Amino acid sequence: MRFRLLAAAAAMALAAGAAQAQISGNVVKLGILSDMSSLYADIGGPGSVLAAKMAVEDFEKAHHPKFKIEIVSGDHLNKPDVGSQIARKWYDEEGVDAIFDVPNSGVALAVSEVTREKKKAFIVSGAATSDLTGSKCSPNTVHMTYDTWMLANGTGKAIVKTGGDTWFFITADYAFGHALERDTTNAVKAAGGKVLGAVNVPLNTQDFSSFLLQAQASKAKIIGLANAGGDTINSIKQAAEFGIVKGGQNLAGLLVFLTDIHGIGLEKAQGLILTNTFYWDLNDQTRAWSKRYAAQLHGQYPTMSQAGVYAGVLHYLKAVQAIDSDDGTRVVAEMKKLPTDDPIFGKGSIREDGRAIHPAYLWEVKKPSESKGPWDYYKLRATIPADEAFRPLKDGGCPLVK
Repeated sequence: MRFRLLAAAAAMALAAGAAQAQISGNVVKLGILSDMSSLYADIGGPGSVLAAKMAVEDFEKAHHPKFKIEIVSGDHLNKPDVGSQIARKWYDEEGVDAIFDVPNSGVALAVSEVTREKKKAFIVSGAATSDLTGSKCSPNTVHMTYDTWMLANGTGKAIVKTGGDTWFFITADYAFGHALERDTTNAVKAAGGKVLGAVNVPLNTQDFSSFLLQAQASKAKIIGLANAGGDTINSIKQAAEFGIVKGGQNLAGLLVFLTDIHGIGLEKAQGLILTNTFYWDLNDQTRAWSKRYAAQLHGQYPTMSQAGVYAGVLHYLKAVQAIDSDDGTRVVAEMKKLPTDDPIFGKGSIREDGRAIHPAYLWEVKKPSESKGPWDYYKLRATIPADEAFRPLKDGGCPLVK
């Protein structure tokens, strides 16, 4: 009798393990949650959906999975309440297993909390706040591509070292802008610089004149643009109209995307220093992938955020296949065990705080005479090694770090 009881218990344990390992409905469903209609649509938007589709196609060709993969997409309208409502509905009613992209740090922080509650997976590539792997880290969230600490320490330190030692910030008035200003302020001060002031600007502002006048009056050598997308484009264009750079001050674009430079034009953007983790013309792998991408998006080349969606989807699917499960918490844990390897960032890893680790690059925008054609906008100034590009694990304050 005892033997039969032990055998029955063992059989039940095996059955439970098999059930736990199953992929629900034999379908893995991915949700691309982005800004589809406003100032970050070129950074993420339809381009992020395309990047996800390319990742699925490449994964299926290489790994021949037994499960089906589906993609849905949604527009969070840059509102945390809208983003969290979509995430909750996707998880509860539509069978979504993982959410990707999410430009806008306020939305990303909200979605991260819903994902933790529902024990799903959240792979961020569009949001910047380093709090996602710091005080707000989650066992269900992975942060790909870039963050405010990386941007601040890449661009901020480099500019102070070359003489830009006094700063004034024009800051997007939400979680991302404040985190970027905070992290850049710390980097500037650590490098021996000073911050003379800052002004908060509502998201999606069209007229930057009053804010630029305050920056101009500060006499700071560097005006740090702690904004992104359409806000960055408008502030740089209007700064040119005010003659700010001609007057002796310089602009530092703290988060600048390839599509921003395309919108601004090299004539106005030339000489701008910026930090990115991906550029289409970096090497043979990035060129080949980007040309495939551009051929499907009316010739538009990918931003680092869109490239990060590709890398995130690919690595997530590898982890699902490795453990034969779509349980979000387990998949994220497996993503941290598996080394990353893709044509976007090359070989890398994901730390226990959820931070994806890979090199970053300091770029300078080319002069019009240096460009060989459309989308040929950057020249490399420095490579920041993977072990220096992101905040040290011990300094983030993530409760997951032992």
